[in-house]
Amino acid sequence: MSVGTRPGLTRIVRQIPRVAVAAVAALVLSACGGGDDKSDAKPSGQESAKSAAFPVTVEHKYGSTTIESEPKKVVTLGLSDQDAVLALGVKPVGSVDWFKEQPYGKWPWAKDLWGAKPPQIVGERDEYNMEKIAALKPDLIVAQYSGMKKEQYDTLSKIAKVVAQPKGHEDYQAPWQVMTKQIGKALGKDAETAKLIAGIDARFKAVRDKHPEWKGKTVTVGEPYEPGKFSAFSPKDPKVIFLSEMGFTTSEAYRKALGKENIADLSSERFDVMEADRTVWLGTPETEKVMKADPLYKKTKVHQEKRDLFLPYDSPDIGAALSFNTVLSIPYAIDQVVPMLEAIK
Repeated sequence: MSVGTRPGLTRIVRQIPRVAVAAVAALVLSACGGGDDKSDAKPSGQESAKSAAFPVTVEHKYGSTTIESEPKKVVTLGLSDQDAVLALGVKPVGSVDWFKEQPYGKWPWAKDLWGAKPPQIVGERDEYNMEKIAALKPDLIVAQYSGMKKEQYDTLSKIAKVVAQPKGHEDYQAPWQVMTKQIGKALGKDAETAKLIAGIDARFKAVRDKHPEWKGKTVTVGEPYEPGKFSAFSPKDPKVIFLSEMGFTTSEAYRKALGKENIADLSSERFDVMEADRTVWLGTPETEKVMKADPLYKKTKVHQEKRDLFLPYDSPDIGAALSFNTVLSIPYAIDQVVPMLEAIK
């Protein structure tokens, strides 16, 4: 991972090409036998017995989806959706690749749940391989932490039931609780989902109770990606939400600078945007070195007073854990980040 070749795990909504939906629609239909045939299938034996939780209807950005029976084969298309599905006892048969990070590869919070059998990689970020998805014959497709377009949703709906992004939220800005509840409802596991969320809420409350001095302190989160340039993340981005749930908040100036954008690309001349009680940077040892050598950054108050914190993506995977911000990664992130924040006086 270098400054020039890997802009970072979290830089997810730059310029995502639109999928050629029209070109694959016919292939998809032929691969899954057409949109109507599935509803006429008549499973027998144990498979025909519906769980008491079903049918369920899940509302989302593109309408609502009714799931008639317990999903057996799930494909996740959101960048971190697989975590909640795994936590609820279901191993996705297909998942997307997030900046070449295999979703089953190394993350310590999920590796054991994946086991030895990896999912099929069916796309990268918001570019989906419709043929691969159709070939898996899923009965549920989940896309919560995603930028799925309406035409992609329409095409995927010819393959299986699709639960798209939560309605009422910008793409990539829905709270982790909302996305987890959507996934849990689609899987017919509301009770298990509520327990998972309650457990995470308890972890955050314990941190707030231990550190009441953090309440109301301002925080900013950014990522340097090349000399003289950095990204700032929305107050609704998972990384900022993670810190907010420990008591921190964002300033009006920071919120105004981000607006509705999930990521704002800025130059060194705008380090004023990042001034806060705590400034958190994600990246690599190389990007940290470049940042600390920047003459303009050296002049910032937060750096001069040593209130900035540099978190790595790897070894340990702290930046990745904050970026995922799921029911699986949050406990790991809390264990890693809290001691670092405590060290800042």
